[in-house]
Amino acid sequence: MNFDFRSFSLSCHVADPDGFAAQCEKLRLLLEEANAHVNLTRITGREEFMLKHAADSLLIARFFPEIASGAFQTADLGCGAGFPSLVLALAFPALQVCAIDGTLKKLRFVESAAAALGLKNVTTVHGRIEELNRRPDFRRRFDFVTARAVATSPELARAASGFPRKGGRFVFYKTPGQAAEELAALGPRWRATPPFELPGCGERVLVYSEKN
Repeated sequence: MNFDFRSFSLSCHVADPDGFAAQCEKLRLLLEEANAHVNLTRITGREEFMLKHAADSLLIARFFPEIASGAFQTADLGCGAGFPSLVLALAFPALQVCAIDGTLKKLRFVESAAAALGLKNVTTVHGRIEELNRRPDFRRRFDFVTARAVATSPELARAASGFPRKGGRFVFYKTPGQAAEELAALGPRWRATPPFELPGCGERVLVYSEKN
């Protein structure tokens, strides 16, 4: 498979694409080691990891380049093994990422990986999104609220309705088919990016809300 990860990273506004790729490989090895003991993902091979985890997670910056340029507060709903949260934290050191999941074993991996990679811009929160949404310290806090392979966009938008601050937005990773179905249920303030094809992943889109 011929995919230029360096060029793709540059197109997503990564300042140090070579250093970023090296850190992604370290993350892959950490995931591979942890996966031998705890089932976190079926994707651990290098090429597949770089496409289906690293490049796919990074796609948000291709359509929302501002995420690369400031200390934005980002909540990753249902972060799993850290995608997109760990990848975005590696790519953009100024970004402040709050990785949220209801499964403790996944959060423990995210915490240990962040420590091993020297990431100071990742925090983890264990809990249900609906419960966190009622907490004052989570309301109107985030510039970006992301989710990848978690639930439908309407479900996520309802569960985390209070997360985006003024000027913030939801951004959810979807396929074109999912986006077409979900936009019909979301209302007029929601959009989808043009499709982008990642080799081996098919077409991907981002379903997003207008700024809050």
